[in-house]
Amino acid sequence: MSDMLAVVLIAAAWSGVAGAVCAAVAWRVRSASIRVALGLIAAAAIAGVLSGVVGTSRAMFLSDHDLRVVMVVCAVSGVVSIGCAALMSRVVVRAAQGLRELAGKIGGRTTVAALADGPRELRDVGTELARSHERLHAAQQREQHLERSRRELVAWVSHDLRTPLAGLRAMAEALVDGLAEDPRRYHQRMLAEVDRMTVMVDDLFELSRIHAGTLQLSLQPVGVRDLVSESIAGATEIARSRNVTVDGCIDAGLEVKADPGALSRVVGNLVMNAIRHTPDDGVVVVSGHHAGAMVELSVTDACGGIDDADVDRVFDVAWRGDQARTPEPYAGAGLGLAIVKGLVEAHRGTVAVANHLGGCRFVVRLPAQP
Repeated sequence: MSDMLAVVLIAAAWSGVAGAVCAAVAWRVRSASIRVALGLIAAAAIAGVLSGVVGTSRAMFLSDHDLRVVMVVCAVSGVVSIGCAALMSRVVVRAAQGLRELAGKIGGRTTVAALADGPRELRDVGTELARSHERLHAAQQREQHLERSRRELVAWVSHDLRTPLAGLRAMAEALVDGLAEDPRRYHQRMLAEVDRMTVMVDDLFELSRIHAGTLQLSLQPVGVRDLVSESIAGATEIARSRNVTVDGCIDAGLEVKADPGALSRVVGNLVMNAIRHTPDDGVVVVSGHHAGAMVELSVTDACGGIDDADVDRVFDVAWRGDQARTPEPYAGAGLGLAIVKGLVEAHRGTVAVANHLGGCRFVVRLPAQP
């Protein structure tokens, strides 16, 4: 047992020295190619074996002839091992080069595909790079989409503000010059124009709070039937002036946890939007019911439908669609539906639109009150 212990200690000492030397060399060439690293791994293994054999040759009572045979065998094995390491390094290096090419394509317009071969770890890195490229590409598309919406918003708001301001200026000049035959009518018209611009500015402020993440909601149980009734009552005059009928069908006891003011604005915007886009003698239907753990609230109009190419843009900032969907000269800056989407998502809900029986059906889904 003492002889065996001596052999183990001697082999450990000599192999440790050889390993330390190889580690020092590896540290010096740590920035070299993977081929060098793999070659050093094979060389370190062979050097450790040779050192251990040489160091323990006396303790193992090996003859000079047997020692030479063992060293020759180890040397041949070392050469073969280094050759195998070199061959294997080609696979690793090729995979690393593929990763470098993938990294160079990140953020570009070309398609990025994951590595087809190579070590599993490198293939996993390649897959993650491909996913990162997809996420970055989607983010770039969203940014371009938002930038386009911002440009459209500026253009629409500039147009919609310029028109009433020009009218206000003309009426004010007529009043100052004494050319207004009925000053009271001019004053009423000016007040109406100011009210339109106030609504537009309020919408811009609300939208900016939604996008900035500064919107604060006061969540509480809200009865959907009462809220819808109030929204329909508030739109009665406009609906009557357009000969549009607004019907409501809300399940009894339907409640959601929401901010009453924000939810009232959601329903009001959807109802007003439906009334504006529904032709004379048309019908707007507001319905609500449970859908599992959610409450589904829908507003259906008779606008004639939306082109398939425009369905995805309905909730974009400043989107108005074609002229047929904006019959009024002052229909707004196209912010109403964008505000609806922002408020619904702030309540952790969803809103969608689809063509339905010759019209459009907007569906809002909100968590039900437990």
